[in-house]
Amino acid sequence: MFPLRKKILAICGSTRRNSSNENILKGIANAYRTDLEFEFYNDLTNLPYFNPDFVDDLAPQIVKEFYKAIENADGIIFCTPEYVFSLPGVLKNALEWTISTTLFHDKPTAIIVASGQGQKAFESIKIIMNTMSVKMPDDCAILISGARSKFTGEGTPNNESTKNDIEKMIHSFRLTMNA
Repeated sequence: MFPLRKKILAICGSTRRNSSNENILKGIANAYRTDLEFEFYNDLTNLPYFNPDFVDDLAPQIVKEFYKAIENADGIIFCTPEYVFSLPGVLKNALEWTISTTLFHDKPTAIIVASGQGQKAFESIKIIMNTMSVKMPDDCAILISGARSKFTGEGTPNNESTKNDIEKMIHSFRLTMNA
C-alpha cells in the first residue's frame, strides 16, 4: 500500500536524556522501520535563541542545518511534553527559527503531546502548526495525558487505546505523505 520508504524527521521537545517523549519516538521508529526511515533531530538545545535579525542567509550554520533537515524530510513527527502549561522553550525556539520560512508549508506533520496533563501544550502546538500551514489531518495530532503510565520504558504503548491512537495517527500520516 505504501511502496516507498518515507524519510521522517523526528523532533523531541524534551531536553531530558532518555525522556518518555524520546522513547515514544524511538518506539514508533522501531514499530514502523520497514516502511518509514527515521532521522532524529538532536540539536534543539544547541540552537541559539531566535533572533529575527539573523534569518535566511544570515542564520547561524546550525540553524541552516536544521532548515536542511526539515527540507529533506518527507514528513515531521513532533513528540513533546508540557512544561509549565506550555511548550518546552527549546521547541518553541526551534519553531520560531522557521516561522519566516516556508519550510513547513504543506509539510506532512504529526504531533504527539505526551505529558502528565498536556492540554495547554497541545493547544499551543496545534495553533503554531496551523500558523505554519502544515499538512496535518486531525488524526495526526494526539494528546496522551498520563503518558508515563501508558508506555513501556522502550516507548511501546502498554494499553490498547494508546496503541490504537498511535496506529491511527501513523496511518493518517502515511496517507498524507502519499497524497
